Amino acid sequence: MRIVFLALAFPNMEQSYYLYTELVTELHNEGHEILVVAPAYDPKRKGLQLETGIKVLRVPTLELFGSGLIMKGVANLLLPYLYKRALKNLKIDLNFDLIITATPPITLYNVVAWLKRKSNGKVYLILRDIFPQNAVDLGLMKEKSFIHRFFRDKEKKLYAISDSIGCMSEGNISYLEKHNPEIDKKKLHLLPNWANLLPLQSNEINRQLKKQEGLEGKFIVVFGGNIGIPQKMENIVDLALACKDKTDILFLIVGVGSALEDLKNLIASKEVSNIQLRKGLKHNEYFELLQITDVGLISLSDQFTIPNYPSKALSYFNAKKPILASLDLSTDFGEGLEKINAGLWAEAGNTSLLKEKLMLLYNDSELRMQMGENGYNHMKKELTSKKALETVINVISKL
Repeated sequence: MRIVFLALAFPNMEQSYYLYTELVTELHNEGHEILVVAPAYDPKRKGLQLETGIKVLRVPTLELFGSGLIMKGVANLLLPYLYKRALKNLKIDLNFDLIITATPPITLYNVVAWLKRKSNGKVYLILRDIFPQNAVDLGLMKEKSFIHRFFRDKEKKLYAISDSIGCMSEGNISYLEKHNPEIDKKKLHLLPNWANLLPLQSNEINRQLKKQEGLEGKFIVVFGGNIGIPQKMENIVDLALACKDKTDILFLIVGVGSALEDLKNLIASKEVSNIQLRKGLKHNEYFELLQITDVGLISLSDQFTIPNYPSKALSYFNAKKPILASLDLSTDFGEGLEKINAGLWAEAGNTSLLKEKLMLLYNDSELRMQMGENGYNHMKKELTSKKALETVINVISKL
């Protein structure tokens, strides 16, 4: 097949791993001709180029990440027109069999619709963000406002033009069916987050690394990834305060994000001494560090009415770490954890129950090991990029 993949978050394939780079690589390895259209994060690397042998069209855009809400919104609105212009200017053959795109953003609808008209190709949507409802939940947008109605219209059009929609969880599928009853239910299917398994370090290397990092004698509860409003870092700070009597427990937070400064201020104002902040690391460095920890932590805002499924869980699974999750009641992630027995969870804001669950893990090394193994085996069986590719190709072949 000739495939075009329209991306927003798509790092340089020669420098970084990411779920979409892994999927594209799998498609390429299976013999499909694929073109990726993505932002040119580095102004010096723009235009059509090869990254690990795969054609990637890097398009200069406005700042899509780390900017204010207004500028970010404008940048996302302009994105489809910039992609369309770049494809036209290079006279790219638009006769594609398959058009793949993902949320976020929903604004790529315009270029998706244009490509479908030009090629009559099938559209496959990877649903990883339910927008604009998530913005409403977090107080970033007023429901039924002009801007909300505008984006809701784009969302509905994107669902309508898609021939198939891969959803992160059964909860996502149920949510779309309930709030978008016009969608043909046959379009919806399960496509969980995926990643390639990375090799694990030996116990000896882990002991040396823990000593090198100055973490000997510590029971490490780690949070890695984006630090933003959706993660509601207050959940972690409150848990750390509740555990201050356990002097060997250390909360290690590794990452960057829009709420990092707020987090630093909160830690300082509450005089929390058992939290250590570290800047974001390269993927391989983070995974090495992750392996010397004891528990992987997930936190979601209790304001969410949409079922999020945190992708950071895959790194924890890969590292054989049990998960402790502070969750809103809309997500079915906690149910999934229980089903595979790979972690424990409590409702976001219920610090006492979250601490109780942490103490179960703290006091039982056998439980930690078993849950870690369960998560690893689940990932190996169900959450690899090869498994995702099989799902995508199997669905598309039936359209």
